[in-house]
Amino acid sequence: MNQNIENNEIEIDLIELLYLLRSKLAALIIAAIVCAAAGFSYTAFVVQPLYSSTSQLYILTQSTSLTSLADIQVGTQLTQDYMELIKSRPVVEEVIENLKLDSTYEEMLEQLTVDNPSNTRILKISAKSDEPKTAKAIADEFADVSKQRISQIMCTDEPSVVAYGYASDKPVNVPTAKNTVIGGLLGALLAAAVVIVLYLLNDTIQSSEDIEKYLGLNTLAAIPLQGGEKKKKGTRVKKKVGQYKRGKGHGKK
Repeated sequence: MNQNIENNEIEIDLIELLYLLRSKLAALIIAAIVCAAAGFSYTAFVVQPLYSSTSQLYILTQSTSLTSLADIQVGTQLTQDYMELIKSRPVVEEVIENLKLDSTYEEMLEQLTVDNPSNTRILKISAKSDEPKTAKAIADEFADVSKQRISQIMCTDEPSVVAYGYASDKPVNVPTAKNTVIGGLLGALLAAAVVIVLYLLNDTIQSSEDIEKYLGLNTLAAIPLQGGEKKKKGTRVKKKVGQYKRGKGHGKK
């Protein structure tokens, strides 16, 4: 018996919650709009925009025979070696010195990305900066310095530059539309959570339906308020099904 009462006490009427949220729809929409505006403002005015530029190197040198399968396999295997050489301290520090940048080795590595697209023998050297022209200059300088360093270390011809970088004026770290949508959704969810929590914590009788639902009693009559009389707050009662019993003794004098 006690187990059944406890199970009833934690039941939540989902239909009732849906009607509650629908009645608070205006508040939910306002919260979503406010948070969406906050997300847009943060992205547009607070986040520092970063621009990216990418240069490409071809792994195989001019002396490599494209008809030799062994040479192509060796070129693929050396890709990882080339990627490590590009990120080596001598190459990074030479790029910083040539461009006269106010950056340390660690800071430059954070701006640098070296990638090898699958099933290719091409290295993509990407650099990020707060200015498009600076990002392009860094990516291009890495391509030039890297191919010289690779030639010296590997004792081979210099790799060919497939393409130098492009100074794009489109930031890569400022997804304004995405952050605006996420802000709006979070605002609506937060407002809905607050409404539901306040509803669940409210243990007062608000209507005749609550009397029948939580006390198990029928409402026989309702007394209207007189003019100018303020409505009193509902009677505080635990909204727990099974706490009140319908039995003999109700109505006894």
